[in-house]
Amino acid sequence: MASEPLTPGLTKEITTTVDDALVVRHMGGDGVLSTPSMIGLMERAAIQAVQAQLPEGHTTVGFEVNVKHFGATPKGQKVTVKAELLEVDGRKLRFKVEAHDEDKKVGDGTHRRAIIQVQKKS
Repeated sequence: MASEPLTPGLTKEITTTVDDALVVRHMGGDGVLSTPSMIGLMERAAIQAVQAQLPEGHTTVGFEVNVKHFGATPKGQKVTVKAELLEVDGRKLRFKVEAHDEDKKVGDGTHRRAIIQVQKKS
């Protein structure tokens, strides 16, 4: 399985408004962006950064997340996540990921994914 079209530098940015589905409320008030939600958005950005370049019938699966979440984003604010492909090692991909809200950087780190062939349904 060749992944030649994948080259470092591919990026994807996703902006969304923090809503009830993305928050935790144990911090009080209307809630803040949860760490799992932030990581999920980062993963989605990484998938979208490379999916169009993959051969037909292939996708990626995550296998490592190394992320720090160091700022609270209140419900109602916009959060923007970005994934940038840093390295292609055979079927393994490494991304730089980060998140910013309307005021500040709230998270960053790395994420790794592997290219797989989608199983056909029988």
